[in-house]
Amino acid sequence: MRILIADDEPLARVRLEIMLRQCPNTELVGSVGSGQEVLERLVATHPDVLLLDIAMPGLDGVALARRLSKLPSSPQVVFCTAYAQHALDAFQLHVADYLLKPVVQARLCEALLRAGRLRVRATDNDPVYLSARVRGETIRISLDRVIVLQADDKYVEVQHEEGRALIEMSLKALEKAYPERFLRLHRRCLVPRERLLSLKLGADGRTLARLLGSDLTLQVSRRNLPTLRKFLRSE
Repeated sequence: MRILIADDEPLARVRLEIMLRQCPNTELVGSVGSGQEVLERLVATHPDVLLLDIAMPGLDGVALARRLSKLPSSPQVVFCTAYAQHALDAFQLHVADYLLKPVVQARLCEALLRAGRLRVRATDNDPVYLSARVRGETIRISLDRVIVLQADDKYVEVQHEEGRALIEMSLKALEKAYPERFLRLHRRCLVPRERLLSLKLGADGRTLARLLGSDLTLQVSRRNLPTLRKFLRSE
């Protein structure tokens, strides 16, 4: 089971790393100090479980867990916090467990075992695929691996984690089929909601979107900018 730790206190991360060595079938794949770093490391590390502090600067643990809950495929979250008052938030977000600091070894192993069982149940659900054409061959692309969809004259190009492909569905049809999955950056571009990391102002005054799992910075139209800003504020 692959574990990612997120805590803004270095000593707390070290303590969890030491205790993980005593929990069977675990592999530490990363240890970061902020919620933003978690989003940036997800694609590279593919964790099964996230050990997550709540009181962190910037994107705190509750806001991050809420955002992760909308991913098609997300790690199980185990909160590790000094604050008991967030337990209701944890319950509403359906996290795997809620550990109070100082975390006890036996409770950590128990929480990881529970998270592992929940992870297995979650992966039993059938993923959703797009049908695409690559060099005359029809392939399937899982929606949770899609990075961006961009309209061409006759087709929509899908950039995904393994490459690029063309599909015959229009952007409008994709929005209608999966209304909770995509955000529109401009007339010819959709991105999965979970991929939108941030918006920044370019040197030429245009607003650009940063995406999870890609070095692309895509232009945002003025028409869609308010919706995207509202989405990021609500996450």
